Amino acid sequence: MAAPTPAQVRDYIAAGLPCEHLEVEGDGQHFFATIVSKEFDGLPRIRRHQRVYAALGERMREEIHALSMKTLTPAEWAAAASAAAGHH
Repeated sequence: MAAPTPAQVRDYIAAGLPCEHLEVEGDGQHFFATIVSKEFDGLPRIRRHQRVYAALGERMREEIHALSMKTLTPAEWAAAASAAAGHH
């Protein structure tokens, strides 16, 4: 089976989870995703990750071997962006 591209992994996540911002980098084996979704409001990190795994479903087991992710709510994303802007 061909390894998925970062764009495909991004599409897989977007298909199963409404995202405000979604960025995926990777080499076909290991991926790193930054995922911003209102669905993460009030959820601890483990539940956020489970939500992403649920969106990926079977593909997580069959095609994607390693996925690291940063899961943020829109408010957390805005705060992180504002903090980053303040350090320039």
